[in-house]
Formats: sequence, C-alpha cells, structure tokens
Amino acid sequence: MSPSERGTVYDVPRSSDATPAGVAAVAEHPTPVDGVRGTTGSRRTVLLFLGPFLVLFAAMYVAPIGYAAVSSLSVVHRSALGLTAPTKVFDPIGNYTRAFSDKDFTASLGRVALFGVVQVPVMLLFALGLALLIDSRSARGKGLFRLSSFLPYAIPGVSAALVWSFMYSPQSSPIDRLLAPLGIRMPYFHEGTVLWSVANIVTWSWTGYNMIIIYTALQAIPAEILEAARIDGASAFRTAWHIKIPAVRGALILTAVFSIIGSAQLFNEPTVLQPVSRGSVSSTFTPIMSAQSAVNAGNYPYAAAQSVILAVLVGVVSFVFFKLTGRGERA
Repeated sequence: MSPSERGTVYDVPRSSDATPAGVAAVAEHPTPVDGVRGTTGSRRTVLLFLGPFLVLFAAMYVAPIGYAAVSSLSVVHRSALGLTAPTKVFDPIGNYTRAFSDKDFTASLGRVALFGVVQVPVMLLFALGLALLIDSRSARGKGLFRLSSFLPYAIPGVSAALVWSFMYSPQSSPIDRLLAPLGIRMPYFHEGTVLWSVANIVTWSWTGYNMIIIYTALQAIPAEILEAARIDGASAFRTAWHIKIPAVRGALILTAVFSIIGSAQLFNEPTVLQPVSRGSVSSTFTPIMSAQSAVNAGNYPYAAAQSVILAVLVGVVSFVFFKLTGRGERA
C-alpha cells in the first residue's frame, strides 16, 4: 500500500489502513481538531498569566478613573448656615465650569505648564550630557559615576525635599553662608523664584534616572559603527552629534513623556516646602495640590473634576508630543 493511500493529515484513517504504519503517520501529523485544542490551551495559558495583571490594573487604574469621572458629574450643595448635611445634585458641567473659572486652579495649570516647558528640557540635557560623558572612550570609573548619578533618585522625594528645605533655609543654608561675604542672598522663596527652587529639587532627583535610560540606549549602538567613525577621523563631538544622539532618539522621547507626566504630578516637593516658603507656596500651587485642597474641604466631586481635567490635558499633550516626534522620525 502506497503512502498516499494511508490518508492525508486531514483524513481519518480507514479501517483497511489501521496498520502500525498508518497509525504512526496520523499521530505524527495532528488533525485540525488537535490544532484547535492546542490554540485553546495557549489562550488559557496567556489568560492565566495576564489575569492577575488585568485584575490589578482594573482595580487600581480603571476603577478609580471611572469613579472620578462619575463623581465629577455631581455638584455639592450646602446650606448657608451649614446646619444640614450637604447634598449632591447631578450637574454634568457644573464642576468643570467652576474649575475653569477658578483663578487659583487655572494659575496652577499655567504654573505646571511653565515648569514642564523649562525644567524638562534642562533636566534631559543634563541627563544626555552625563550619559555621553560616561559612555566616552576616555571615561574612567564608569560604574562609580553611574552609581553616584543615580543615587539622588534612590532617595525618596519627600526626604530629598526635606534636605533641600534646610539648604534653602536662611538660618541653615550653606549656600547663603558661602555667598554672604559677597553680599549675595539667594531669594529661594521669592514669589518669582520659588517655582525654580522646586525645579532644582526635581532636576537633582530625576536626572540620574533619565541618564540610566539614555546610557542603556547608548550601549545598544553597534561597536562597528563607532569604530568606523573613529577610523574615518570623526572627533568625539561629531561622533556624539551624528551617531550617538540620533541613536538614542527613542530613549529621549520616552524620558520626555515620563517627565511631562511627572511634571503634571508635581506634589511632594512644593508640599514639603510650603511650611517654610513664607506663603509663596500656596495650597493650590499645583493642580494636584488644588484637588487635595478641595478634598480637605469635603468637596470630592470638585476634586474629581480637577483630576479629570488634569488627566485629559496630560493625555492630549502626550499624544501631541508623540505625533510631533513621530512625524520628525518619519521625515
């Protein structure tokens, strides 16, 4: 009996083909039913591994966002004398109208936007410079410099802000003591400079983190390309400008998006500095601080509306940034 008579992969062997050779051929080539069973098993395995993540993601991210969005559609009404319990009235645009007409909240949005426009590029420039210096051929002690640059990020943000609050204090600031003979006194908590005092803390804390991401991307550049540039006589600056920086474009975009989101979440540093700022850091200094102030006042729907506005604005800015950088990459 020829092999063609034993039945194909998709055929069930006939009774006349029930020989050891025919059975072995069928076992060697699974039928479509076996393939379906394998696919179902693979799906179950994927769901088994993704299940815990999906549950936690839904519970910790999706549910709070949904709850905040729903809560923002109600407005809290209180009696003039405060003798009765506050009531919630469904008003889909009431809190949003109030938020956009709230000068303190809109000022906090503008303050954070200015913070991001100035602080993010400066921080990423420092991070890129550090990464390029550590990655250079002539660098020595690379491990030490990587560790020392990363250490500020390992310090919790609140602790770092506390340390810098002592650095900014007129009574304990070593910087003021060094500048005192020159008659210079740094206005850390002046109304026009307090934002940059906060930016200095954030830059100090996060530059090393971004540097590690960029440095890791630099390590992925093929050594052959760098060697070819060196043989062609390219200087270290030209190699960095024409090869290394374009190669880490993706890492720069990633760190920029993370930094934009982090700027919108600015809270720890100004909150810690608020008691020693002599009033220059108000309770509505940033959007999150403004929302927290509404929570403290018991107006949860208004705080939810402010949070939703901030989330939407951050999402739009991140989307536009991705579009602009993606267009430049395609060009």
